[in-house]
Amino acid sequence: MRRIVITGSIATGKSTLLAAFAKAGIPTFSADQAVAELYAGAAVTPVEALFPGVAKAGVIDRQDLARRLAADPSGFKRLEAVVHPLVREAIAAFLDHAERDGAVAAAVEVPLLFESGYDYGFDGVAVTYVDDATQIARIMARPGMSVEKRDALLARQMPQAEKKARASWAFDTSRPPADIEAEVARLVESFRVEGERR
Repeated sequence: MRRIVITGSIATGKSTLLAAFAKAGIPTFSADQAVAELYAGAAVTPVEALFPGVAKAGVIDRQDLARRLAADPSGFKRLEAVVHPLVREAIAAFLDHAERDGAVAAAVEVPLLFESGYDYGFDGVAVTYVDDATQIARIMARPGMSVEKRDALLARQMPQAEKKARASWAFDTSRPPADIEAEVARLVESFRVEGERR
């Protein structure tokens, strides 16, 4: 089974690419979705211990957490030390399950793959990108976004050009979704053909 990771900078279409893999019949996993589930489950107690008052009705208030982190960026390291191991466990379980089910490939979205420095053991890296103007416009269109928050988010991320240089496959998501879906379908078909030759 080909273990594919999807990554890219903020607002470059990672979710669009993940959806294209799902449409091509490949099992998919979103690290962001896993974090959302953890913020309503296993991560609530340890995150609340780090940032008292950030849990509301048994769920982490992500907006409040984001405000705390914007005010004190050193909190990111403490938060990641708690959340990342839980996400890695979930990813490993997902990949093992997909392989047991006989999937030809599985795709996992990990937004901060390169920034984390953690080697998940993926077989290939699919990187999303757009031109800088499109990225900025998409970021600023998000609810509650400010120039300060945008700049803080971008400062934590590797430049798009560097991510593209590390890619096995690069996808320009400023193109129509149908074009991306067709490209992914061809890639997945190549995995199937490769698997049949083995």
